[in-house]
Amino acid sequence: MARKALLLACVFLVGLAAWAAPKPGGEMVIGFGTDPESLDPNKITSAPAGMVLTHVAETLLLMTEDLKVAPLLVENWTVSEDGLTVLLYIRKGVFFHDGAPLNADAVKVNLERFRKATYAFLLFPRVNTIDVVDEYTVRFNLDKPFAPLIAHLTHNFVAIVSPKQIAELPEGKDILEPVGTGPFKFDAWVRGDYVRLVRNDNYWGDKAYLDSVVFKVIPSDATRLVLLETGQLHAMMRVPPLDASRVAATAGLELLNIPSVRTIYIAFNYQKAPFTDVRIRQAINYAVDKEAIVKEILGGVGGVSDAAIMPLVFGHAGQEPYTYDPEKARDLLKAAGFPSGFKCTLYHPTGRYMMDAAVAEAVQAYLAEVGIDAKLVTMEWAAYLAYLRKPQSEATFDMFMLGWGCVTLDADYGLFALFHTSEWAPVGSNRSFYSDPTVDTLLDLARVVSDPVGRRATYASLLTYLWKDAPWLYLHYEGQLNAQRTVAKDLIHHPREYILAHKAWLDQ
Repeated sequence: MARKALLLACVFLVGLAAWAAPKPGGEMVIGFGTDPESLDPNKITSAPAGMVLTHVAETLLLMTEDLKVAPLLVENWTVSEDGLTVLLYIRKGVFFHDGAPLNADAVKVNLERFRKATYAFLLFPRVNTIDVVDEYTVRFNLDKPFAPLIAHLTHNFVAIVSPKQIAELPEGKDILEPVGTGPFKFDAWVRGDYVRLVRNDNYWGDKAYLDSVVFKVIPSDATRLVLLETGQLHAMMRVPPLDASRVAATAGLELLNIPSVRTIYIAFNYQKAPFTDVRIRQAINYAVDKEAIVKEILGGVGGVSDAAIMPLVFGHAGQEPYTYDPEKARDLLKAAGFPSGFKCTLYHPTGRYMMDAAVAEAVQAYLAEVGIDAKLVTMEWAAYLAYLRKPQSEATFDMFMLGWGCVTLDADYGLFALFHTSEWAPVGSNRSFYSDPTVDTLLDLARVVSDPVGRRATYASLLTYLWKDAPWLYLHYEGQLNAQRTVAKDLIHHPREYILAHKAWLDQ
């Protein structure tokens, strides 16, 4: 689907309009599939964690539901003509939940701490130093122009928490109860069960209507749907596609089909034989019928991948998808010295992405047809992420399924983190240990080219190269099928795969 069409769909579908005046009070319960792995901005790596955190700890800039960059904790910003100096003008009159004021010092403390974050590449090393110009002005001094910087400042992992909390945090400990500036305050987190937030009555902006919001962890799609139908949930993520028509026809329920910015892939351990051979990697791409997966398992919600990023993202350049050609896959396997195939492991999550376990089973079946015996392994989400963060010397996996939501809408975020050699796990998110000097060079170049046309051309070259090198089994980009009860008003179903309750209320 074209970028324009997706954007129009996004604008039309997110945030259901309410005709009645909002009613204050009540607790809204939202069901999702996986427990946050952390609530520390320096440690979170997934959308479920980001969805919870964004209600509590705000970012300097905001990515709106119609995918525009807007002010939030920063009222305005300027970039010098040479691109080496960025001034951020901090919003006045904002306080953290513990009463500490938001000012330039608080922002600097947070960003200096972010140098050690999992997602530090969003700012560093391009941001060389950070200066406090005055009480409400911060200056970034860059060593080179950094084209995606402003987009990256919208990322929910660059959230700002209380400097007092940071100062009092014991060495080596993570933030488990974030103290931010958001419309809700942290209340409780029962691991594997729920996170509960309560209204911040001293919020600097328009205050929330709800007394509280609960994010309920329910791994089973079917169970989430039953709880929604029986009124125990007010909203849920990821309706099973086969149930979509029933949900749409059920009185008291609303089905929402929303674009997302997520690409689903299966990565190969690039440093482990036989996946070191490009013929093996290409063979696996030819062996799997991606169109059938999108049509039959996802119910047509999404589309077959034609690049390592999806069409909404700046820098996307579509490639000719690998056709389903098992005979060609067998020929490539034979040429690579595996005429009878081989055995391997395929790790996948359950309940994190749309029909993820079913997709893994389908891939397993397709691979079996060309002689590849893939053993499926799944585990709880936080443990799964921890397993895939092992250093290369300890990584025993062969293939793994993950998704990547390019939430800044800039190709740098969707590609640098996953393919640059400097981002190898456990430091970064290159969990497949991919490394190629041509790719590194193009990634580095695209960061400093300020001209959009030049950046697009650089990413087109990069995506073409990655497509042929096949570091992934390219699967699909997701849509979102969510649902809510009609009493839930003004929830925002965001393309970042968040359900946002900032302005939500209950009509009951």
